[in-house]
Amino acid sequence: MLIIMDGYGEGKDYPGNAITRANTPFMKELRKKYKHTLVKTDSEDVGEPPHTQGGSEVGHFTIGAGRIVWQTLEEINQSIKSGEFFKDKFLREAAKNCEINNSAFHILGMISDQGVHSDIRHLFALLKFAKMRGLKKVYIHAITDGRDVPEHSAKKYIEMIQKKIKEYGIGKIATIIGRYYAMDRDTNWDRTKIAHNLYVSGKGTFEPNPMKAIDKAEKLGAETDYYIGPMLIDKNGLIKNEDSVIFFNYRTDRARQIAKAFIKRAFKDFKPTKRVNPEFVCFGPYSNRAPVMFPAPIVKNNLNEVLVKNKIPQLRIAETEKYAHVTYFFNSQIKTQFPYEKWTLIHSPKCPSYADKPEMSAPEVTKKLISEMKNNNYGFILLNFANCDLVGHSGDFKAAKKAVETLDTCLKQIVPTAQKLGYDILITGDHGNAEQMLYPNGDPCPSHTTNPTIFLVISDKIKNPKLRSDGGLKDIAPTVLKLLKIKQPKEMTGKSLIV
Repeated sequence: MLIIMDGYGEGKDYPGNAITRANTPFMKELRKKYKHTLVKTDSEDVGEPPHTQGGSEVGHFTIGAGRIVWQTLEEINQSIKSGEFFKDKFLREAAKNCEINNSAFHILGMISDQGVHSDIRHLFALLKFAKMRGLKKVYIHAITDGRDVPEHSAKKYIEMIQKKIKEYGIGKIATIIGRYYAMDRDTNWDRTKIAHNLYVSGKGTFEPNPMKAIDKAEKLGAETDYYIGPMLIDKNGLIKNEDSVIFFNYRTDRARQIAKAFIKRAFKDFKPTKRVNPEFVCFGPYSNRAPVMFPAPIVKNNLNEVLVKNKIPQLRIAETEKYAHVTYFFNSQIKTQFPYEKWTLIHSPKCPSYADKPEMSAPEVTKKLISEMKNNNYGFILLNFANCDLVGHSGDFKAAKKAVETLDTCLKQIVPTAQKLGYDILITGDHGNAEQMLYPNGDPCPSHTTNPTIFLVISDKIKNPKLRSDGGLKDIAPTVLKLLKIKQPKEMTGKSLIV
């Protein structure tokens, strides 16, 4: 059994560390009783550029692949550096569409520099491309972050965009809205509808000055950049049928819903104020109905493929927020459910902020998992607890502590049951978050970190395992195969953490 505690990092003890400051008697007992080590979760160790924080997508991808696969962020960066980006077939076709129809070129995406879902430098590259092509009508639709970056940093990124607009002499900011609306992934279609209506109908608060728009959004009730409501900056920048839209978010899970509203002609998840079907280009593989500039890498002989070949029955279980991670991302971004896999979804609670319900659906996940273990004979179980990550993103320290304590209660139920049923248990994380809830100046820190995470082994087969201290997430799949006594394929270049 592999238990991934999402957002559970190892950091120094200080007043902002919700993990060390939480009351977790069971986890402390496990740490004393069983061998554990630390594994790296960030930067080059998960196929990202140096000094890049870890993330759930790249974390699960790397764990499931059993090797380092260079991620989309680095692929895009290298293509811009080499110049291949500006020769991209789909970009050129999008520009040609604008030239033929005298239509607008729209740049849509999250304005952030942390590389979790997007990178603002890619927006700048698209502005440069538009300049190179001589496009006249270029509009930017800015999605504010407030989660992977400081909660009130949107003005910094708006200012960066304005400088590039001035440098290239091209482009206008047309809309601003928070990722709470534009990047929902939990089928809260009412939120997606608000973003879509802003883009196509201009339904929102009008403020032609982008900086003042941020201030106005806060006065209207946006607690952080994450919650900024629909702000219309330029009435001429609405998305129309013959326009081209480049969505520069590359991570798939939070891009799908808003992309679907533009791409799928028979769209029925909500009734938009206006139906438009522009030429839509995706940076990442979040739709098979539109051109994708950077497709998912092909990963041969990942952990799932090896387990399926060996006819190992599997259970994948998580709540909605992390369901895609234990299935799609863990399987190297393959949507197909394979034989011997059972995917179990527990619905996440519906609430504006998980700080309001820090236990999320962890108790329900635990109850269902224990029932599945008792009534089935699985060879491999993958479980994700979302709490430390999703509650950590709220920036609420007390709620994050409660989230950590919830997991301790759940583990106390799961581990003894799994041991009685003969499971080896591996407890780890995918990246840091809840261990760093405050910046040095005392402000809330809602973002991921570059900290390592724990890797703890509970096994009756190997009583006193010797563990490597130089490992990363890529080494977890080989460890699973070692415990299952299955030969590791040559494509899987990670090394077992159990020596």
